[in-house]
Parts: sequence; structure tokens; C-alpha cells
Amino acid sequence: MRASVLRDGHMVYRDDLPEPVPGPGQVLVAVRSCGICGSDLHFAAHGAQVLTMSAQAAGGSRGSGGIDVDLNRDVFMGHEFSAEVVEAGPDTETYSPGTLVTSIPLVLSAKGAEPIVYSNSTLGGYAERMLLSAPLLMPIPNGLDPKHAALTEPMAVGLHAVNKSHIAPGETALVIGCGPIGIAIIAALRLRGVESIVASDFSPKRRELATAMGAHQVLDPVLGSPFDSVKAAVVFEAVGVPGIIDDILRRARRGARLIVAGVCMEPDAVHPFFGTAKEISIQFVLAYTPEEFAESLRALADGEIDVAPMITGEVGLDGVGAAFDDLADPERHCKILVTP
Repeated sequence: MRASVLRDGHMVYRDDLPEPVPGPGQVLVAVRSCGICGSDLHFAAHGAQVLTMSAQAAGGSRGSGGIDVDLNRDVFMGHEFSAEVVEAGPDTETYSPGTLVTSIPLVLSAKGAEPIVYSNSTLGGYAERMLLSAPLLMPIPNGLDPKHAALTEPMAVGLHAVNKSHIAPGETALVIGCGPIGIAIIAALRLRGVESIVASDFSPKRRELATAMGAHQVLDPVLGSPFDSVKAAVVFEAVGVPGIIDDILRRARRGARLIVAGVCMEPDAVHPFFGTAKEISIQFVLAYTPEEFAESLRALADGEIDVAPMITGEVGLDGVGAAFDDLADPERHCKILVTP
């Protein structure tokens, strides 16, 4: 079987993997499409740091918690996927072969639950076929294009951030950073009926995409801080680099709510005084709930969110390595899909 795997920090094409065999409660699926996520790019470049900090966040040391991965072996990735049912495991009731599905990236087995994110053993969407859990499958409705359905997962991330903000339709939202997560937040804000969505990014292409996805106003921070012209009730940070949070605390209006969706892996200094003086609330967010995943799929299928503008490239399994390199340029790409 063919797949693209992470080896020594680079994506490598393989055509010699054994066929996955579904166990009880599992379903073998053929991957139709898989989006390349920024977290995969970061793991490829900084895998050891991600593993160490994930273990610390889980309350243990490396190897005792968090993500259990050996970087000296091939790593399977790909968690934004759509697929077609091939066959079910023993004593497993599921959808008939040929049914198009997606799923929360989690596979259940006798050993427990393992996220489909980074693994030495659990296949992800950068493969011809993979195993999913029958109870977690969601059929793709309304004839939705499987390429669009593959982006249910990142759309759910944006929806979760918006839900955590408790924003009201009449409040102004400011999105800092228009990469895939910032774009997903903009789409979710529009889904929630927010009447004033402002987006800020240095990239002209990403500002154009923000407009296409529902932003009412876009700003170029080269021309001045977005806070000079926007008094947002809710600020979404979707950049994930040091200094952004502190700058927002300094510039945001009194009583603002800050939602931190960008994942910063480096130490970052902030001046709490500004948050205290202005009574700014800070909410860090990660991932989504099963309900938010299902709602995102429904919104895509019903045409309430159109992810077509986000898809800027498509490659086969032998082109994943080059796609990882290409995604470093925000003027070229937003989301590249892998179609095995």
C-alpha cells in the first residue's frame, strides 16, 4: 500500500506498507482527500519539541504522557480527511461499502483510543487506506464534494474558537492572522451571524481570501495597527508567534475578550498590567467537541460555509513532501489537499 510518511523531518513516499486490517468495531476506508494542516508542518520541523511540550501539558515527562511517538521510526500523519467505506471488521455494523464518510480523527481499539495525528502505528490520511471506528463515522450528506468534506476538521477548530468567545451578532470581531485557522474563524463568525468581522494580515492573498470567506473589512498591519481603527469586543489571535498577545493586551479596548487560537511553541513575555488595567478576559482554545465537528459538516453540506476558496493546490501521495515546502509561502497557498 502507498503512503507518505515523516522520516527524519521530511515527508517520504512509500509503496510497501502492509494493508490495514479492521478489527472489531473498526472499518477499512479508502482515503478520498486529506488536507495538509499547519500542525503537521510544525511537527515535521519541530517534532521533538512538540512531543516534549505535549508530555508536559499532559502532566508527565517525555514518554510518560502526551503523544507517544518514536521519531527514529516512520511517523504517520493526516487528520483532515474524507474517505469511502471499503469493509467492516468482524461483528461490526456500519455503512455499506462505497459510502462517503468523515470522522473525528480518533481510532478505537482494544488498547484504547488513539488520536489520528502523529503515530508510528496508526495510519492517517496521507495513505491510500486507513482504519476508522464505526461508532465515530459520519456520512457525508447532500452530495458534498469529498474534497470539501475533508476540511470539516479545520472548520470545527474555527467554530470551537467562536463558540468559546460567546460573541453576539452585534459585537465586532477582529481576527489577527488569516492563515487556515484564522480563515476558519472568519467562516464560523459568519455562520454565527456576526455583523462586523474585521481581519488583519500582512499577506494580500490572505486578505483577499478573508474577504471571500466572510470578512466585512480587511486591514494591512503595515499601514497601521488594526486597533487604531477597530474597537473590537472580541479579538481572535490566530498567529501563534511571540509578542502578539502582549501587543493585543496593550492595544485592545477595555473589557475586550481575547481568544488565543494560534499555537505558540516558544516562551512569550506579556505585561499582565495591561490586561488587569483594562479587565481583558483571555481564553486559550484547542480542537473542538464532537457536536462542533458534526455542525461544521452540516454547515458545509448545506452551503452555509464554502471552503472552495481555501483550496489552492492538490497533490498525490508522491507530492506531499514538495507540498510541505510550498505551504511556507502564504502568497502561494492556503490549503493543499492530498488525493491518494
